[in-house]
Amino acid sequence: MQERLQWILHQPKTWLDWHPSRGGLDGHALVAKRYPHAQSYVYEEAMSGLALSRKALTGAWWNPARWGKTAPRFGWPGQPVDMLWANMVLHMAADPQALLARWYQTLATGGFTMFSCLGPDTLRELRAVYASAGWAYPHHQFIDMHDLGDMMVQAGFAEPVMDMERITLSYSSPQHLLNELRTLGRNLHVQRFSGLRTPSWRNELHRAVDGQRAGAVGQGRLHLTFEIVYGHAFKPPGVIKLQSETRVPLEQMRATLIK
Repeated sequence: MQERLQWILHQPKTWLDWHPSRGGLDGHALVAKRYPHAQSYVYEEAMSGLALSRKALTGAWWNPARWGKTAPRFGWPGQPVDMLWANMVLHMAADPQALLARWYQTLATGGFTMFSCLGPDTLRELRAVYASAGWAYPHHQFIDMHDLGDMMVQAGFAEPVMDMERITLSYSSPQHLLNELRTLGRNLHVQRFSGLRTPSWRNELHRAVDGQRAGAVGQGRLHLTFEIVYGHAFKPPGVIKLQSETRVPLEQMRATLIK
């Protein structure tokens, strides 16, 4: 995703990384390398994520790798930022429209957001396995990139740009496939199975997944498709709605006058 930053002429002086423990700590390092003098902030809702990010992103003071770089600050920034970076987190939001609105409020006027998330073609092979067995959905629904663009406009963003790519991963066994899926998130579908599964069901799941090997290409390995959606958009100057008597905060007036 950081390669798409070359399309953005605006050079942020401050930026916020939204849940890097979930979206990839290596990505934070790549963005920090591109903007070495920009102040970065790290936001994590869970204490476990904060501890992981702090450990990974805060090197020893004597390490030469830190010299000449701006150290990240952990916690909510005290003022709006120029860029909000959110790698692979939007699809895990129970209310993505509300999260987009929150990102909009976090940005300074003229700032932009960069995000990626999973699209609707993700895990189509696993959905086929569950459908054949008559089981409930293996995951919640992922939003199409065109709908995400509309949601960004509704949140107030301007000039949303969306694109996508498909990545196919292969696995040697059902166990390896399912173990990796467990590290990527959880099933938030409202119609998911609400109880606890048994070891016999797990074995049946392994057999069902392994059954896809017969029609697979590439030396009979198991395959999963991941659709990765990328998006970025800007926060435009605010529009003031005038009435017979209108009171406008000074900060909003300043933001409106910025060209």
